Order: sequence, then C-alpha cells, then structure tokens
Amino acid sequence: MASLSTQSVTEVHHWNESLFSFKTTRDQTLRFENGHFVMLGMEVDGKPLMRAYSIASPNYDEELEFLSIKVADGPLTSRLQNIQVGDELFVSSKPTGTLVADHLLDGRNLYLISTGTGLAPFISIIQDPEVYEKFDRIILTHGVRYTSELAYQEFITNQLPNNPFFGEEVREKLVYYPTVTREEFSTQGRLTNLMSSGKMFADIGLDKADPEHDRFMICGSPSMLKDTCDILDDWGFEESLRGIKGHYVVERAFVE
Repeated sequence: MASLSTQSVTEVHHWNESLFSFKTTRDQTLRFENGHFVMLGMEVDGKPLMRAYSIASPNYDEELEFLSIKVADGPLTSRLQNIQVGDELFVSSKPTGTLVADHLLDGRNLYLISTGTGLAPFISIIQDPEVYEKFDRIILTHGVRYTSELAYQEFITNQLPNNPFFGEEVREKLVYYPTVTREEFSTQGRLTNLMSSGKMFADIGLDKADPEHDRFMICGSPSMLKDTCDILDDWGFEESLRGIKGHYVVERAFVE
C-alpha cells in the first residue's frame, strides 16, 4: 500500500437521503490539477476497497473534499455513507484525469456539463483563478432529478462570488445553470435536450456553441456522456485524445 496514504475525515455533510460530501486531511506531498480524481477507499476484509472519486476542493486547499452518492448495496458506498469525523480513509498518491483546462484549445467560453456527482470536479475548477484568466465565460451546468440534489448551490451562488481573492472574476464570468427533471424548477429538462434544442444557450444569452470559440468539459452518467459527445461531434467539435488538445474533454473513469 505504498501508493496509498491514510487520511482522517474532518467533515461530513449529508445533502439528502442519497447524496453526501466529506472532507479529509491531505498528505503534504499530494499534488494535483483542478479536475483530477484519486482512488479513495477503506479497509474491507483486511484489504483496501478503492473507487475513483473526483476531488471537489481546489488544489491549493489544505483539505480534500469529495462528493458521493449513497448506494445501499454498493461495496464501498454502503460503508462510506456512514463515515464520521475522525474515521480513516485511504487516498491514492497519484491523481489523474482528463478534465484539465490545459487539454483544451484556447477559447472564449468554457462549458462545464455535469449530472449528479459529476459536478464534483467542476467545483474544483470554478475555484481555480487561472480558469477565469483563460476564459471570458465559465458556464457551470448541473442536471439532477430533484432540487435536493443540487449540491453546492448556495456555495456557487453566494459564497464563491464573495471570495476575497477572485470573487470579482466569479461575479463577472461564472454562469450557473442548474436543471431538474422530476420536479418543478426554474429550468426543467435533460441537459442534452436543452443543449440540442438551443434553449440552454438562449437562457444564458449566448450563441449556439461553436468550435471556433467554445470549449466543453463533460462529467456524469455514461448515457449523458454519450449523448453530449454525439451532439458536440455533430456540431463539428473534436475531443482531446492522446495528449492532443481538442474542443472538449470527457471523464470516463466513473461507472454508475
């Protein structure tokens, strides 16, 4: 287990009956880029049981933060959902992932397309001052079934714009676009439908996405990933692959 460090849980927050987030201590040697994920887990039957988790905290934070669903019969999440402050977890020492701004060609607008816990890496990215320097607009989308699943909503709309270091850039450039599918809400429907119909772009006052100046990061359910990629491919966008910069990046490390 040389590639794993043992970290202590410092905070646990239950958003609803199916969603929770938690913070842990951070190994001083851990370095990561905003948007990266690590393997995280706990000891089960004498062995580490690990799963990929995006880091929701920015890379300059002293703690690590993660967002997780609760799965009653999930090998890890059935246990993880019961953690308390002071419990110990394993964290891998080699973060990785594709949701990195440097993998994208230069552009004007950055769209962060997420469903469910796919929001996590983007919470890290919207706290990155360098992202605000690179793009004129950062559009954070979050598709969920119920309003109670809109994790970090208060942080995004109230706390982040008042950040003492880059709050002005947040107020000027960050656009938050949540949508709900199974309850009444200001915006309703699947993100992919809102994209393909053009409603999302009309709602936020921007032109339909164009490969010339728009860039995308995508994280969420496998079906959403496929549908979003199909839309972007039809519109002439090209995915960043094998170290070659592109118009969009996709995180495929997670399974439902």
